[in-house]
Amino acid sequence: MDKIIFLSINLKCDSKIAFEMFTVNDHLENWLTMMADVEPKVGGKYELFWNPQDKENDSTIGCRISALQPEKFLSFEWKGPEQFKHLMNTVRPLTNVVVFFITVQESTNVYVLHVGWRNTTEWENARQWFVKAWADALSKLQEYVSVKRGNGNLNTKENY
Repeated sequence: MDKIIFLSINLKCDSKIAFEMFTVNDHLENWLTMMADVEPKVGGKYELFWNPQDKENDSTIGCRISALQPEKFLSFEWKGPEQFKHLMNTVRPLTNVVVFFITVQESTNVYVLHVGWRNTTEWENARQWFVKAWADALSKLQEYVSVKRGNGNLNTKENY
């Protein structure tokens, strides 16, 4: 059975805005990556670049969205950073991230599952690296939503 990364956070926004945090390039570039090229549709790109000058490394280049239902869930392929590129980026299937958005009163619970981890020591090292990376990223997302909300700048974008 796969080892799974499972994390959750609560965002002080509705599920539409929470969903956009994972599908709108401008938002992704404020909490997760340096550059995003996401096409929020099944089969659309889910490409994030942590070093835009070196798009072949530290990116999810070539990754696609496998399923989505706006405001409910999003599923996309995922690749590893340069130190795990040889391991994660050539296997099939790639690891996969599934994000669920559950409305709770005036906020949204966001659940992130990262699956597809293999059973070797090297894969476990990569998985542990991502446990921390996802926790750090989701903390940045909470801060970003909080600041945007405090500034009154949480507007939705109709692009899916």
